[in-house]
Amino acid sequence: MITLRPATLADIPAILEIYNDAALKTTATADTEPATLAQRTEWFDFRTANGYPILVSLDESEIVTGWSSLSPYHLRYGYRFTAEVSVYIAEKSRGKGIGKALINALLEATDPLKFHSLVASIDSENAASIHLHKSFGFLEMGTLKEIVFKFDRWLDVVYLQKIL
Repeated sequence: MITLRPATLADIPAILEIYNDAALKTTATADTEPATLAQRTEWFDFRTANGYPILVSLDESEIVTGWSSLSPYHLRYGYRFTAEVSVYIAEKSRGKGIGKALINALLEATDPLKFHSLVASIDSENAASIHLHKSFGFLEMGTLKEIVFKFDRWLDVVYLQKIL
């Protein structure tokens, strides 16, 4: 059973742990160094103050197993109706449908009057994440070749978009 709810300040350490694990072990983010609690708190405060939803998934023991959020696509004013989708799942919880539940709930929490377009940028080798986003109507818009350098290799990034 997957429980979903809006994230709270108390969830930031768990969100940070999941994100830092992804930064250090996967190509799900271009970050290569762990973030600090202060950085993730600032990240949380900015999003919640500006109407960008952050959701968490919980297991039966109320442990955070994943999170999803919207972020500004760019801070330039003309991009104000476009947001970037992020979904991260704890390593031991992957493959259990949590990502699907989080994206679905994030789309339901997204105000179509505030946001017109959602964008996802995904490592081109992450077929599962690309497929997941496509299953929610995201369309593949293109690939930027060798745009990220991580783990001593160049990565291509696929951009997907959903018009709300």
